[in-house]
Amino acid sequence: MAAHRRSAHRKPKQRALTGPAARTAATLALAGAATAGSVTGAGAAPTEPAPTVDRVTAKVDRLYHDAEVATEKYNGAKEEAAAATRTVESLADEAARRTERLNTARHALGSLATAQYRSGTLDPALQLALSSDPDTYLQRASHLDRAGDRQTGLLRNIKRQVSQITRVKARADQETERLAARRAELREHRTAIRTKLAEARRLLATLTADERAAHERSADARHGGGPAHADRSTTRAPAAAPNARAAQAIAFAHGAIGKPYVWGATGPNAFDCSGLTQAAWKAAGVSLPRTTYTQINAGARVPRSELAPGDLVFFYSGISHVGLYIGGGQMIHAPRPGAPVRIAPVDEMPFAGATRVA
Repeated sequence: MAAHRRSAHRKPKQRALTGPAARTAATLALAGAATAGSVTGAGAAPTEPAPTVDRVTAKVDRLYHDAEVATEKYNGAKEEAAAATRTVESLADEAARRTERLNTARHALGSLATAQYRSGTLDPALQLALSSDPDTYLQRASHLDRAGDRQTGLLRNIKRQVSQITRVKARADQETERLAARRAELREHRTAIRTKLAEARRLLATLTADERAAHERSADARHGGGPAHADRSTTRAPAAAPNARAAQAIAFAHGAIGKPYVWGATGPNAFDCSGLTQAAWKAAGVSLPRTTYTQINAGARVPRSELAPGDLVFFYSGISHVGLYIGGGQMIHAPRPGAPVRIAPVDEMPFAGATRVA
């Protein structure tokens, strides 16, 4: 009886599974392992799919557009920095000239003071004017009343010169601060341009040779066609223009076809978009401002339905691109990095407006 109770408490021996039962158990085990793996790895980031040509093309186009926006801002800051530099230099020259006149007046007053000193009649106002502290002199200018006619004239001249020099120096300080701010903007925009173009190159490098070729064909189609548009020998003669200046601007733009796009360039060997239109109209004797968003205000606005050869045509809501209209729905423009100056249809980009320069 006791033996029977001991055998009843023994753990039954498990038998190995074989056949269909074994296969079913293995399937369940694998499923459980997969589920456990998905739970433990729930925090891991999913693997990104390899970029397709279409996705790379869309990103590169956006980067090129952003770089062009930054380029126009760079061009504007560069123009403002140049103007501020000229102003600072002009103010420095003016301060030097006024200081020289002040020294001349003080020398004349000193000669008069010497004569009075020798005669024992040196006026207190002369002593004050010859002081090394002009501020003290200006604060106590009431001593002018004690000087004679000649002394009064000299003292008033000195007072005027000191005041003018003070104003010139204050303005020079303001312009110097403005120049420093423009230079900081230049560095910021330059960095943005280089960063975006480097990212575009990195994305293009992820494509195979065939994919890059497909991307270039697609980009060419969106920016005016294939390589033939970059060849001077295959372009037609300049379109009939409404006046001689417009004809000259168009002729210059035709001569620039095939030259590379370089951001910030105004020729003669490379251009960005606003650099090309500025150079074309400069060849016709017309001075245009440097950037797209200032060029659009350089003449009379015209509707798209009334475009004439020589008009400036602008694109995107931020007025970040410009071309020179040549008639027949076409323009000459500098499209983007890697794409030279070429003929392209006006309707290839979002139209923003047009300006007639002359």
